[in-house]
Amino acid sequence: MVISSWLSNNFIEIFGAVTGIVYVFLEIRQTLWLWPVGIITSAVYIWVFLTSKIYADMSLQGYYLLISVMGWYWWVKGTKPGAQSTGRNSNVAPRNTTFRGQKAMDSGTGEDGEEDKEQLQVTRLKLKTGLILGMVFLMLYSAMYLVLNRLTDSPVPVRDAFITSLSIIATWMLARKIFEHWYLWIVVNFVSAVLFLTRGLYPTFILYIVYGIMSFVGLAAWKKTIKADGQFNV
Repeated sequence: MVISSWLSNNFIEIFGAVTGIVYVFLEIRQTLWLWPVGIITSAVYIWVFLTSKIYADMSLQGYYLLISVMGWYWWVKGTKPGAQSTGRNSNVAPRNTTFRGQKAMDSGTGEDGEEDKEQLQVTRLKLKTGLILGMVFLMLYSAMYLVLNRLTDSPVPVRDAFITSLSIIATWMLARKIFEHWYLWIVVNFVSAVLFLTRGLYPTFILYIVYGIMSFVGLAAWKKTIKADGQFNV
């Protein structure tokens, strides 16, 4: 009875945790399905974090909804037939750089039945981009901390602002398929796990422990695709 009662009271959070794990698995696989699953997960966690008074993370989920739409577009745009290797979309490569098990959503065939699409390619973080993202992180963190500390009843403004700011940067990097975003997720996931444990969000705590472990898996998987394509230029 105790277990069934707990499941009944926390089914929304549990559902969000399950879809979150599916999301990271799809992220590792580099499949477009990660974006619609991410939208569902974010919608669920807007409610979870609102009721737990973790306001910055709640706002972060709204950002996730937006960046999921943008990331979906960027990844699809990178797979259009005859994509040009110029400008911001120069990080495209032939489809033979994708994982062997990818499904139909991120595969494409021409009218003659042969594959003719190209995929947004995993790239390394450039120094200029890294410096800009570092400054953006500092600005975001400072602004969020001030808002949480002065305008809300958040009990954890420092950790909440840190997690949210770093997650914003990491998600943008994911949408652009920048390899180093995995390092940020490793930090975010384990700091988040501690926060959610202290707030009594046990399914979410387990979710972020799984996230942390899968971040190392994703790091290794994406690194193999960079090696295969020779893209170690910073």
